[in-house]
Amino acid sequence: MSTPTRVYIARLAGVAVFDPNGDQVGRVRDAVARLRPTNRPPEVVGLVAEMPMRRRIFLSINRVTSLDAEAVVLGTGTLNLRRFEKRPNELLVLSELLDRRVHLDPNGQAGTVVDVAMECYRGGEWSLSRVAVREQSGRLTRRGHLHQVDWEKVRGLTGFADTRGTANLLAVLEDMRPADLANALQDLPDLRRNEVAAALDDERLADVLSELPEHVQVEILSALGRERAADVLEEMDPDDAADLLNELPPPEQDVLLDLMEPDEADPVRQLLKYTAGTAGSVMTSEPVILPPDATVAEALARIREPQLSPAVAAQVFVARAPMTTPTGRYLGMVHFQRLLREPPADLLGGVVLNDIDPLRETTPLPEITRRMATYDLVAMPVVDRNNRLVGAVTVDDVLDHSLPRDWRDRDAAADLSDASDVDLPAAPDVSLPGGPLPGAPAGDRLTDGGHG
Repeated sequence: MSTPTRVYIARLAGVAVFDPNGDQVGRVRDAVARLRPTNRPPEVVGLVAEMPMRRRIFLSINRVTSLDAEAVVLGTGTLNLRRFEKRPNELLVLSELLDRRVHLDPNGQAGTVVDVAMECYRGGEWSLSRVAVREQSGRLTRRGHLHQVDWEKVRGLTGFADTRGTANLLAVLEDMRPADLANALQDLPDLRRNEVAAALDDERLADVLSELPEHVQVEILSALGRERAADVLEEMDPDDAADLLNELPPPEQDVLLDLMEPDEADPVRQLLKYTAGTAGSVMTSEPVILPPDATVAEALARIREPQLSPAVAAQVFVARAPMTTPTGRYLGMVHFQRLLREPPADLLGGVVLNDIDPLRETTPLPEITRRMATYDLVAMPVVDRNNRLVGAVTVDDVLDHSLPRDWRDRDAAADLSDASDVDLPAAPDVSLPGGPLPGAPAGDRLTDGGHG
């Protein structure tokens, strides 16, 4: 693996980070550059890598032995797992520069930043060197020309940025899981975070909102405006929408529910009526439900639907008509492992299990947790006093409501688990192809360069 002397940073986003033995330790999410008091281009001091459990740490550029658009390799030493925090004289290249509106010298042509290159100079110092700028075209039918120019020939790269577009940053974030994208949004300044959130389509934003702390959800929802907020709430699972609306004052809840389509608002209204901490308040009202005369093949087809979460798709609930909650009389459930073992033409009524009592709407969360753990279940049915299925509590619902209220908040998570250094394995006896990264001190300890 050779290391080029010029690397466009957007191409590093999402690239895997490996230790010397080839084991993956995280993925690149950004690059950190230090501003200088003169007009010289900022010095690149390191990368921001995302580790398991969404922890973001700092990797000093001088401790990286190889990097390109395929992989980043670390040298032997000690990896500091303290959460990365940006210093006042630093900038995050992707988060802060992509989509920034700038002007090109000497003619002052307006444009938008689409990528930034860093380059290694003699002595091993990496600096931001080139900027890819797409000029703004007055024509709606074609895109402007793309220019690659020296950093010094672009005005407006530092300092306060006006409201700007989001297309290039969204392209970098496109392949992230909703939980990882939610984590990335928490790293952005409030205004920029709201701009990026607003640029997501309704379905994608609904998934991301469900992974954010409650106070951030409310801030983003408020910035969207009521009409757009109602559209996004319609795309959320009813239980997630109810949880979010519970963070708003009752008058605002009513306004947003009235703006939603009645079919989407009705299950959310019902969930809002339940007492907090009960099965009714944490359940999903849209589990997989089929009649007893449905076949095993039909049930397998239903749980294959891509929009279903793994916990919801793990079992089929069987009930009399109607098939929407509240259903007719609840009969039992069938786990997907059982479905895989039965002939496709068999009827669900012949394989249904009903030896575990369903939950009631008022069953408290500790009792739900105990029962799910006792029977090794990933979901349990919830019925009303007339034995009609009204929903199901899934294991992710239980975890979400059992963890501390602020468990999704990055700052709170850091307070709970500020890990210390860990030793990386010794490098293999063979040399890395292409040799060490220019400027990387051989045998030095891998530290965070003072970040934390």
